[in-house]
Amino acid sequence: MPEERPPCPPFTRETALRKVQAAEDAWNTRDPRRVASAYTPDSVWRNRDTFVRGREEIVTFLTGKWERELDYALRKNLWAFTEDRIAVRFQYEWHDHAGQWWRSYGNELWEFDEHGLMSRREASINDVAFPEIERRIHGPRPKEEHGADFPLR
Repeated sequence: MPEERPPCPPFTRETALRKVQAAEDAWNTRDPRRVASAYTPDSVWRNRDTFVRGREEIVTFLTGKWERELDYALRKNLWAFTEDRIAVRFQYEWHDHAGQWWRSYGNELWEFDEHGLMSRREASINDVAFPEIERRIHGPRPKEEHGADFPLR
């Protein structure tokens, strides 16, 4: 029996919002295996200038990411959707080993198989340094803010 990760296509606005929140929640765990389980075994990624294929490469990539990006906290917002694709904009905050805080802004394009697993992810991301006093994201999003848009600045 194939793996299934609801909600599955075709997406409605409601199910697309749920899919985006589920992705945000998973990434905020910083658990590479949990995150990778939402992707097809042969999923293809472009993350900045890095190309990744398959769950094991996703796990390796995310393990390295979260070893460098400390205290990572993410917000994702639905931008658009079709029957089997979702576009999101996101931002996350983290600091490096030297203590410099960064806010990373980006856009992702997602494509799903019929079982709700992501088969393709393309991410474009830019980083902006900022002082810790300007942090806006402190851990996972509170439930009362699920689905709410997050300010771009």
